[in-house]
Amino acid sequence: MGDRPSQYGRSVTTPVRIALDAMGGDAGPATMVEGAALAVRADPNLTITLFGDAAGIERERARFPILADRSSIVHAPHVISGEDKPSQAIRRAKDSSMGLSIAAVKTGEAGASVSAGNTGALMAMSKLALRTMPGIDRPALAALLPTLGDNDLVLLDLGANTECDARNLVQFAVMGAAYARTVMGLQRPRVRLLNIGTEELKGTDELRDAAQALRDATDLPIQFDGFIEGDRLGRGEADVIVTDGFSGNIALKSIEGTARFVADLLRRAFASSIRSKIGFLISRPATELLRHHLDPNNHNGAVFLGLNGIVVKSHGGASPQGVANAIGVAVKLVEADITRLVTEDLASIRSPIITGGGK
Repeated sequence: MGDRPSQYGRSVTTPVRIALDAMGGDAGPATMVEGAALAVRADPNLTITLFGDAAGIERERARFPILADRSSIVHAPHVISGEDKPSQAIRRAKDSSMGLSIAAVKTGEAGASVSAGNTGALMAMSKLALRTMPGIDRPALAALLPTLGDNDLVLLDLGANTECDARNLVQFAVMGAAYARTVMGLQRPRVRLLNIGTEELKGTDELRDAAQALRDATDLPIQFDGFIEGDRLGRGEADVIVTDGFSGNIALKSIEGTARFVADLLRRAFASSIRSKIGFLISRPATELLRHHLDPNNHNGAVFLGLNGIVVKSHGGASPQGVANAIGVAVKLVEADITRLVTEDLASIRSPIITGGGK
């Protein structure tokens, strides 16, 4: 297991340009532009193109002198709202901040697109503009989650594909492992399939077939450790956990809901009496560590894997530092050329599930 690198601790000097949808997110340009400023301050090789209402973006950008020479603005007259359906968003792709930021990736003007906007619209636009890469049937949404282990956890798919066959799951495993190698610096990520039990006979035919294909793929740079149950997701026993989008989305929402439940329960307990308040003061360093560990801003930046281009989804309510972290994830994926990594890994699999001889 490799060491976990810092968010921006890289030795490369290749310039990277990121296309940022400055109108996405709950707070709009104020948060997105400040996040861009934090990102370029941490990375001397980074420049950013800001897409959206030019006048509003310029007002925010004036607050951060570092962006004067490290960013540019492209005016987009329309914004994709959280209520817009994917079909509506696609019709506005040519003049919306989200659509134009994705188009910049397609034309090569930017290495990746980052948006905190409507997830469904972002996926639909990205698939239409960038298409899936060779060897991948469906893109998947992957995110980093905290664990009790030495590394974060890559969980996918988180909702892009509600139903998946064994071929899809194997492809997700390859993409998730390439993501873990890139973002967490792991040479052979530990990969497991989410299941209702750890025994080889448990689960659906699709899960068992995918597991067998991954066991047979000895040339893959992964350590396949079989199945894992939902109650072990945060224990640090895997670096990549693969599932279909239906189960993955439920697992993610359950994890997020449990984290909020624990935080609210502690807050209520500490406020229940004078003695509890004194106990809070004594235990504050530990509770602050817990809050930091569970803060989604520290793990911000879900990625659409499997496209001919890199698109990163930021939390809609992300803080400026959360936006900067999402941009940092995008930069790492650009520099590692993750599309090439996935293509090479897929080529090493000889299973008929991948080569087309069976499902």
